[in-house]
Amino acid sequence: PPPIKDLGMPSSSAFRLPPASPENPGSVFSSRRSEALQRLAEFLPDAGRYAFTRNTVAPGHPHVSRLSPALRHRLVLEEEVIAAALERFPFATVEKFVQEVVWRTYWKGWLELRPGLWRDYRKRVASLSANAPAAVLERASEVAAGRSGVAIMDHFARELLETGYLHNHARMWWASFWIHVERLPWELGADFFFRHLLDADPASNTLGWRWVAGVQTRGKSYLVRRSNLEKYCAPQLLENECGLERLEDGRVSAAPLGTEQEWRPGTLPALPPVPADGRGRVGVWVHADDCCVERGPLESLRPVAVAGFTSGAVYERMGLSVGRRSHIERALRDGVERASGWFKCEATFADAPNVAEALAEWAHSVGLDVVVALAPFVGPVGDAVEGVREALNRRGVRLELARRDWDTQLFPLAQAGYFPFWNRIRTRAECEGWLQTTVA
Repeated sequence: PPPIKDLGMPSSSAFRLPPASPENPGSVFSSRRSEALQRLAEFLPDAGRYAFTRNTVAPGHPHVSRLSPALRHRLVLEEEVIAAALERFPFATVEKFVQEVVWRTYWKGWLELRPGLWRDYRKRVASLSANAPAAVLERASEVAAGRSGVAIMDHFARELLETGYLHNHARMWWASFWIHVERLPWELGADFFFRHLLDADPASNTLGWRWVAGVQTRGKSYLVRRSNLEKYCAPQLLENECGLERLEDGRVSAAPLGTEQEWRPGTLPALPPVPADGRGRVGVWVHADDCCVERGPLESLRPVAVAGFTSGAVYERMGLSVGRRSHIERALRDGVERASGWFKCEATFADAPNVAEALAEWAHSVGLDVVVALAPFVGPVGDAVEGVREALNRRGVRLELARRDWDTQLFPLAQAGYFPFWNRIRTRAECEGWLQTTVA
């Protein structure tokens, strides 16, 4: 796309939400920053009731923010969402909402400190896909297609396939059904979610499935129960009771645990400061892990070009659904366009069979000395970094990564369980003041 002359982006200290209006509704699942900010504005009046309604699963998901697809690609930032909630309500009123936003940060930090778990999980998915008994793979395909014979679980499977989304409570029930009722490998279920969820996050998805299976917190499995479904599902979702007897309280038992490595936390790799202007021609790489480069540690750079690349070939190999691939493309295109407008420089956006080589060719074509990016997370984009670095080096171009202050401060706290993590945040200073200082 051509450069955008002026997007009117606020400075990081002047974040304000656009007004909600019937004429300008936010997208159900936002794939652009403007849509995400509108969705946040629409949700905020209900944020004070979130703690009391969030567990209810109903058509259209009226009781949750539906911001997770935007947060996944950082079209809107965690600290922005929290700041908006705290500006409208006292901390005690929205503490549960803030906790749920910070859960995403906790999972990311936990995996950043234990990156080997992601690699082992992906190897396990590949091994199971190739070597699991035919009967297991056939049953897994049936359950994933919504043909398990348990009507409510089949409804959730079809909803995921059709919309790319499930309420978090429904995700827990469905994952528990897959693992503890169907006795299917948790890794294959996690991969099914990862391929279809619009908000599929390597950390939240992988570690959430491990928790349901009882291997994240060893021996503490999450068991689906009919009474829980009946308490929290909208009545129309349970009109078809076919198969519900399989979920009767007391009938579901934890699947046997396999041999699992104990993952001890490492340290967060240090990153050098963001290069200052005057160190040669700088370009900015926008990737799908963070599509908001104009806010944060790169915002004061003066690059000569920005670029983002999708890779249909890679998405195909990973088995990503058409809906998920489309969401990634729209989010990344939006990030590149906004970055071009903010930095007032030319932009490149394209699909490439090999993103590393495409970045290297782009950097060479515009005469760059250094490519700067926000640090990707453990996951597919993080896996690509070394290849990108090597391809750029062959062209005489350096790759330099920067990490957001939010991540630098919070990731190292993810040493054990979530609530020790949360309590360390709260006791570090007065919670409202600390969070507001962090996002200012």
